[in-house]
Order: sequence, then C-alpha cells, then structure tokens
Amino acid sequence: MEDCDGMLQPVELQDFFITFFSAAMVILFGALYAMLFAWGRLHNRPRLVWWGYAAYAGLVAAVLTLADATHLTGLWTWLVVAMLVGYLVAPHAIWHLCQGTHAGMEDEEAAAGQGRASPVHPAQR
Repeated sequence: MEDCDGMLQPVELQDFFITFFSAAMVILFGALYAMLFAWGRLHNRPRLVWWGYAAYAGLVAAVLTLADATHLTGLWTWLVVAMLVGYLVAPHAIWHLCQGTHAGMEDEEAAAGQGRASPVHPAQR
C-alpha cells in the first residue's frame, strides 16, 4: 500500500487474520509469562520461572509479528521495543516491591508474637 502522507498504513485485508491471531497471542503469552513467573517465584520453583521466560519469547515473536502486520515502523518500532523491555522488567520489579512490603509485615507479626506491642488493635486481627 502507498504511504498516506506520512501517516500509518492501514492493515491490508490479507494481513487481517495475522493481525487478529498475533494480537491474541500477545495477550495469551503475556498473561502466561506473568503467571508462570509469579507462580514460580511464589512457590520457589525455578523451572516455572524458566517456562515463563519461554512464554516471554513467544510474546516477543507475537509482538514482532503484530508490528510487522500492522506496519509499525520508525518511531513506532522504538515504542514496541520499549514495551517489550518494560514487560520483561516489570514482573521483577513488582516481585521485589511485594517482597519488601511483606517482609515488613512479617517482622511486625513476629514482634507481636513475642509479646511486644503490635500497631494493630487486637479487635482488628
């Protein structure tokens, strides 16, 4: 298709199925990556985390296929790359944030169990 005065090119009819299927795979692989990563970390199962990385590889393939089918070029390519890097790093950051948040709660519970004053009123437990 011709470039419409610098605007994005619409998806061609023969690329519609590829666009639809790759967009569905982005959702599926993205959810699978997040779920396997979290489940593997939560239950201390490194093999699940590695399966999560395999799902991330599927996410990368689906995103690149989607970007190609929808003619995302130029500045859009950098946006796609930034999204992929962000989605790789985000579960790690969220895991560390949750771990730090809950570590403080465990310290408070341990202190309450040893007879020290608890910041939570007994009726709220």
